[in-house]
Amino acid sequence: MSTLEQLIQKIWNYRSKHRRTMAWRTDTRPYYIVVSEIMLQQTQVDRVTRKFESFIARFPDWQTLACAPTKEVLQEWSGLGYNRRALYLKRIAETITNNEKGSGELPRSFDQLRELPGIGPNTAGSILAFAYNIPHPFIETNIRSVFIEHFFKRSRKKVSDAQLMPLIEKSLLHTKNKKNPREWYYALMDYGSHLKKQTSNPSRRSTHHIKQKPFKGSNRELRSRILRLVLERPMKAEDIFEYFKKEKIERVKLEKNLRDLVKEGFLMVHNKTYSIK
Repeated sequence: MSTLEQLIQKIWNYRSKHRRTMAWRTDTRPYYIVVSEIMLQQTQVDRVTRKFESFIARFPDWQTLACAPTKEVLQEWSGLGYNRRALYLKRIAETITNNEKGSGELPRSFDQLRELPGIGPNTAGSILAFAYNIPHPFIETNIRSVFIEHFFKRSRKKVSDAQLMPLIEKSLLHTKNKKNPREWYYALMDYGSHLKKQTSNPSRRSTHHIKQKPFKGSNRELRSRILRLVLERPMKAEDIFEYFKKEKIERVKLEKNLRDLVKEGFLMVHNKTYSIK
């Protein structure tokens, strides 16, 4: 038995006893898959599970999300962090519901998915697999952990995704995996999550591993606080500066963040008063 065949057997054996249940696995309609995949970018499953249900309850489909005020979308997203993802989701919904062909459906093509806001190659591949059961190769942290641990356990050098992708592609050629890539990827990710709890995180040996900087005291936290402030009520620039004055945050830093938030589509400004766009 080859090394790859051994891994495939191990993964399916693990899956038969330890398959995780998640709302977006139970109901795999494309809208649910896209919402979950965008939420899961840089956020742990436990946090997403709690937020996913309330988000879907408030915005149950593309049309509802597309028509919702940005303020409501950001309010519902609050707590997940990386608020830009909420804007991406809303823009995806707007793009799909304004489809020139009038289909209102999520594309089934990798290249078309890549044209949507916030969807990179790995997210596009995961959407094809989970929404449409199409065997397209992609990689994420748990999958990365599995293949590094199995094929590069004794390697002293960092491992790149370019080294892993041919192995992932080859695994998809296996008859059972090709027939049901959705379940194969679920099984891989579940086993990868298990690995991280049993050993030191194998994905740390990846050339793509980035240690997340602390949120506390970061510019991300400052941006988030500015947004929360304006979500409560529109505010004049001087009031925002005054609010942060006691913390001795430089005015120039606040001004830059306000400009960026306007440019990125979070805020709009009129007569020096900022509000949610």
